[in-house]
Amino acid sequence: MVNAQNNILLQDFNTPHQTAPFDKIKNEHFLPAFKGSIVHGEAEILTIIENQEAPTFENTIEALDNSGRLLNRTAGIFFNLLSSETNDELQKIAQEISPLLTKFQNDITLNPVLFEKIKVVYKQKEMLLLTAEQQTLLENTYVGFVRQGANLSEIQKEKFRGISTELSKLNLKFGENVLKETNNYEMHITDKKLLSGIPESALEAASGKAKSKKKGGWIFDLTMPGYLPFQKYADNRRLRKELYTAYLSKSFKGNEFDNQENVKRIVELRLEQANLLGYKNYADYVLERQMAVNPDGVYKLLDDLFEASFEVAKNEKKEIGFYAKKNGFEGEIMPWDWAYYSEKLRAEKFDLNDEMLKPYFELEKVIDGIFGLATELYGITFKKNNEIPIYHKELIPYEVYNGDGKFLAIFYTDFHPRKGKQGGAWMNDFKGQWKENGVDSRPHITIVMNFTRPTETKPALLTFAEVETFLHEFGHALHGIFANSTYSGLSGTNVYRDFVELPSQIMENWAVEKEFLDRFAIHYKTGEKIPAELVEKIKASENYLAGNLSIRQLSFGYLDMAWHTLEKPFDGEVKSFEEKAWEKTQIFPSVKETCMSTQFGHLFAGGYAAGYYGYKWAEVLDADAFSVFKEKGLFNKKIATSFRKNILEKGGTEHPMVLYKRFRGQEPNVDALLERSGLK
Repeated sequence: MVNAQNNILLQDFNTPHQTAPFDKIKNEHFLPAFKGSIVHGEAEILTIIENQEAPTFENTIEALDNSGRLLNRTAGIFFNLLSSETNDELQKIAQEISPLLTKFQNDITLNPVLFEKIKVVYKQKEMLLLTAEQQTLLENTYVGFVRQGANLSEIQKEKFRGISTELSKLNLKFGENVLKETNNYEMHITDKKLLSGIPESALEAASGKAKSKKKGGWIFDLTMPGYLPFQKYADNRRLRKELYTAYLSKSFKGNEFDNQENVKRIVELRLEQANLLGYKNYADYVLERQMAVNPDGVYKLLDDLFEASFEVAKNEKKEIGFYAKKNGFEGEIMPWDWAYYSEKLRAEKFDLNDEMLKPYFELEKVIDGIFGLATELYGITFKKNNEIPIYHKELIPYEVYNGDGKFLAIFYTDFHPRKGKQGGAWMNDFKGQWKENGVDSRPHITIVMNFTRPTETKPALLTFAEVETFLHEFGHALHGIFANSTYSGLSGTNVYRDFVELPSQIMENWAVEKEFLDRFAIHYKTGEKIPAELVEKIKASENYLAGNLSIRQLSFGYLDMAWHTLEKPFDGEVKSFEEKAWEKTQIFPSVKETCMSTQFGHLFAGGYAAGYYGYKWAEVLDADAFSVFKEKGLFNKKIATSFRKNILEKGGTEHPMVLYKRFRGQEPNVDALLERSGLK
């Protein structure tokens, strides 16, 4: 290893399962750790380049996959903290190390000697006796180098370096701006009369937030547990509009956190990068290595689902509008009225609302239920280990064991919003999985959420949507936990972007099944199981507003594709472009103060550029895959084992359609999704 120089991040971790020693890591460790691990990684690459033996799969392709582990460990810890427990100092470090990381990656993929060695092995691929996984690694390595500029001229390579360096900085800046906008807003109310309609549980949470800031009254903010109850229940339309506008105008105010120029520049740089590599637009570049193959494949999926959804959505809007007028509303339904009136109609139609369900979804019981589902399906168990260091007191670390008692993974959960945490929910890993010298090095997985906090009088009681989110991220976690690849680059969630949501979205299907809910949905006060009639109401309301939910996702897919199928640099207005891009999906009038693009982290700070459609494609996959469980049994161990062996364990070792057909026996179609959604 590199000379550690008393830096904990450059030493072997003396912790259970070599988990990150969060209790000893300080911000000042990161910059020297990155620099030291880059030097270490460069030495590993130099060893491959200077090897005088003829290039082989082992001394070139495999050696390349095995390199950079110290750097990956440092980056895994740092970037997870940057998302989950950030501060100004970490953000400053991120801006400093981002170009260093980009340079390190470019120095590898743009190195002509290294690429020549890879080409030698690649040209022999038909003669080499490789396993399916080795064939995939060889193909991915060669194609990956080409897609990262290995075939470019020296002048073009320098341009590629400049583009990738600037993009890495802009992606970080975009996300920082959105987080700062989120943290900078609060709606502080001291007159309780303004809060009529809001349930007591939401008021108690808002009161607790105010007290934490040494203020009286109630504070509502732009985190989901603060924002959603207000939109659904607050009778005060003016304040609903104020909060809605604040939420949907993040980084669109012309202030220091505005992202409009960042959006334009990111899109421009991506187009330049694609053109440099021989593609007419960025979507062509991205989709070449996805299941959709090209923009035509994406648009066909989006258009087919749009045809099935839009009239349904328009009729849903008419129904909500009629209901609102019947209840004294005058004028046109606007976006800040939608959640309010649709929630009231849902309560009337199905005799169901969040407040009726939340008492049955105490977080601790939900954890037991979801872990129990994994035990039932896959035989795995979770054991809390308080000896494992954590970065925040709310983090819970578990050891995960297989049914035969074999250690599988470390699994962290982080449930509640904080100032230093980005919005939304996600799964990631601090350490991936690989096999080397007969040792299976197991992964360290984390899921991060922004769920309702406990209050002074109640434990954390989740909404049904939060239960579904938990199941979703837990599905991603299982993809990581079960990883069983030889090579880290093909392990776990290292799969095509439009395949990665299958393991997560399939888990959501269990949320409406009584056999599952009966196992953990117990009233936190009375101990009563969730009544059968309440579960029936959940199922009956499952497709409520299915048309609107569908076109909302489709609108994001169309917006994504519009940005990334541009063939000329964009010099117009972000808002105008956005409105035109998703115009056909919109059923509400445009609100001039709001903009999605400037806060769309999936596209401009995450990895979903030209890939957001993947959520809808994965719905096709998950509905089709879950139909097997519906037919054979919700807890059918044979089907679960097949799903584990053919999908969850395999990572990206083979093409996803090959893996899917091995599980399902056939290619998927949209019928199961349309039927499940009530759109067929």
